[in-house]
Amino acid sequence: MPDAPDNTRLHWNYFLALEKDLEAVSRYIEFCPDNFNTYSIELAHLLFSAASEVDTLAKCVCATLDPKAKPGNINQYRGIIKAAEDREAYPFVIKGKPIPPVKEDHKHRLSALKVYIPRYSLELVPWESWAKDRNPDWWDSYNKVKHERNHYFNKATLNNALHALAALLALNYIYRRYELSKPHPQDTFDYRGKSVTRSMVPASAFLRFARNFYENPIADLGKYISNVSRDVDRLSDKLSDKD
Repeated sequence: MPDAPDNTRLHWNYFLALEKDLEAVSRYIEFCPDNFNTYSIELAHLLFSAASEVDTLAKCVCATLDPKAKPGNINQYRGIIKAAEDREAYPFVIKGKPIPPVKEDHKHRLSALKVYIPRYSLELVPWESWAKDRNPDWWDSYNKVKHERNHYFNKATLNNALHALAALLALNYIYRRYELSKPHPQDTFDYRGKSVTRSMVPASAFLRFARNFYENPIADLGKYISNVSRDVDRLSDKLSDKD
């Protein structure tokens, strides 16, 4: 398992703390579309905390991708991150080694990352609007609640809080992926899915990516037991023949 870069741990631990707070809210509000427009002080707290951390973490991602850049807002973050993702679509050379183009479904663009809440059968695509060069609705709502709370407090909804937390999970994944590959740029494209999430420990439990992003120790254990059973059966047959 690759070690988590030291500069990613604090951000991951902060996400996990917010995830626990979100899970606690589910005891009082059923997470379903009927309640997506529910708003409250606690949901405002989660929206503020998650979106503020998104702002901080996006700066970190941009610093990894382009150390000379000094982005100051989400539009500039979007430009830097999308430019890096677009570069992955084309073959180029790193240290004399040709790097083949990455298939679109393997790129794991931030705008395409899906986040699930399995307990409630919810699927979120928090950065989807970036594909159209627009900022997410949850981000606009965060700014409205932050700057004009007396007019827009009703934007501190369950839906916006869920998407902000999902966005933070997706951004942690992107940050971890680029940081893991930074010491070995020739292996940039090897860091996808399981090779990234296996270093995101302890794993998130409430908000998750697709199943193929994770190791499956139960399935692996089942395969191991099956193989052992076959070996035992073969050995038993041999011993029986000797008798």
